[in-house]
Amino acid sequence: METWEVSVPDDRAEQRTCLICGDRATGLHYGIISCEGCKGFFKRSICNKRVYRCSRDKNCVMSRKQRNRCQYCRLLKCLQMGMNRKAIREDGMPGGRNKSIGPVQISEEEIERIMSGQEFEEEANHWSNHGDSDHSSPGNRASESNQPSPGSTLSSSRSVELNGFVAFRDQYMGTSVPPHYQYIPHLFSYPAHSPLLPPQARSLDPQSYSLIHQLVSAEDLEPLGTPMLIEDGYAVTQAELFALLCRLADELLFRQIAWIKKLPFFCELSIKDYTCLLSSTWQELILLSSLTVYSKQIFGELADVTAKYSPSDEELHRFSDEGMEVIERLIYLYHKFHQLKVSNEEYACMKAINFLNQDIRGLSSASQLEQLNKRYWYICQDFTEYKYTHQPNRFPDLMMCLPEIRYIAGKMVNVPLEQLPLLFKVVLHSCKTSVGKE
Repeated sequence: METWEVSVPDDRAEQRTCLICGDRATGLHYGIISCEGCKGFFKRSICNKRVYRCSRDKNCVMSRKQRNRCQYCRLLKCLQMGMNRKAIREDGMPGGRNKSIGPVQISEEEIERIMSGQEFEEEANHWSNHGDSDHSSPGNRASESNQPSPGSTLSSSRSVELNGFVAFRDQYMGTSVPPHYQYIPHLFSYPAHSPLLPPQARSLDPQSYSLIHQLVSAEDLEPLGTPMLIEDGYAVTQAELFALLCRLADELLFRQIAWIKKLPFFCELSIKDYTCLLSSTWQELILLSSLTVYSKQIFGELADVTAKYSPSDEELHRFSDEGMEVIERLIYLYHKFHQLKVSNEEYACMKAINFLNQDIRGLSSASQLEQLNKRYWYICQDFTEYKYTHQPNRFPDLMMCLPEIRYIAGKMVNVPLEQLPLLFKVVLHSCKTSVGKE
């Protein structure tokens, strides 16, 4: 066994499944719980700088029996689930380069660079430019596939449907949505069910129950107090809607600050670290809470307010490409959360895991954050496996939403402030309309 790996305790090993293929997990490998097969596959792929091809549409089912059928989709899921390629020694020998515990969350762009081989080329150029090419592998740029790859164009079954935005835009402009806005998060391409290990009856660890209860108790789950009621027939202006969005953001941010002070591990970290964590994650925390515990108000009362706002032709014409990408990703993420029906306990755990990000710069207790992150990662898995016995993919599905939230929050920073009212109108209208048809 490699020295950097963290083995799962014997009494819990049988209850854990690989987050990649569902086979029996043997420990924490490269940051996530996985089996020996997926651990070895990931290591070989990264060490040999493999570039795979998918002969289908890049959403092949990953299970113990089918994991070898498509190497592209297997490596893709390894990266999406958080396997840390930087934990692999460059010489491929046992023993890791660091003690990183817990999954890493990287952007869709970085994943694409790794899958296409661009990342390997950039690393090779870096070493070459610095007079050190000893780390390059003979397998660089080796392409393996089961069949020749078709075009990269998304199939019609996976094309983006904006659930009413086309009709909405036509109403004001008479033009349809450009077809190239097709940014589909991979986390929605996995099937809801896959042939994993049969569920086994189990009990929730008392310590896990206690910690989850403390997390939920730290939350303010009362309805938002910001007034969102508008008289019938009143036309909301862009400035008024923007002011309302700012007041909502202020209230949600204030709740996050109060939440930090009630966390069960509040005394374990410094105020400096908490300030650093909050300044880097507050947008993600607000987005997560809006899509889960406050979703009824956001997609109900706020949606009714945005419906009374009519954007001008100029606002519609000037709407940015990045704004369109955020719209599409938010709509898909909303449907994912709506499908999962995330419980308060799961929300509290997801929020803590996202907040305890040891990769943020300027932290003085990164190693302590790793341990806390790991603690709530395991607790969340324990809870979902205990409460949702017949949903073996539920925990991976929840965890795959976190990097998507981070990506969206990062993209929203680049959307001009004056475009936010239109962005929220489209998202809330599309989501409310689609849910109303169910």
